[in-house]
Amino acid sequence: MTKKHCFIVLIGALMALTLVFALTGCGSGATTSDTTGTDTNSAGQSAGQSSDKLQINDLKVGSGAAVKSGDTVTVNYSGWLYVDGKKTTEFDSNVDSSFNHVQPFTTQIGVGQVIAGWDQGIVGMKVGGKRALTIPPSLGYGAQANGAIPANSTLYFEVELISIQ
Repeated sequence: MTKKHCFIVLIGALMALTLVFALTGCGSGATTSDTTGTDTNSAGQSAGQSSDKLQINDLKVGSGAAVKSGDTVTVNYSGWLYVDGKKTTEFDSNVDSSFNHVQPFTTQIGVGQVIAGWDQGIVGMKVGGKRALTIPPSLGYGAQANGAIPANSTLYFEVELISIQ
């Protein structure tokens, strides 16, 4: 191959790389996935997937070490019922004084102290991060009603990670 051909191939490769970088830089910047690694849309539902998977949407990415299973964490959170792709009735919050407990919530992740959707959905968060979790009934309370939460409810939580102990 002549120097001229090598130069043309090099220019073509650089143009292709530029295009790839430009296309991957588009979008909102929010990281979204479900527990299968499937990308999700802005409504938190994966294209071509049923809504029986945990949906994770990082609203704000924190910094530092990430939560691992077994870690004890302190969070602020609010929880809503999730009906027809929308959060509806708020059923609990530690930042809304109407629920009479406006202090940060501390729990150990991955050991069954909270619903499975939290055990799975909090892992990977970093301090200062805020994450939306859309939790199917199978990872929430299932067929059991729990206070204001009817049986077989999909739940939507916004969780802010304050600290990892």
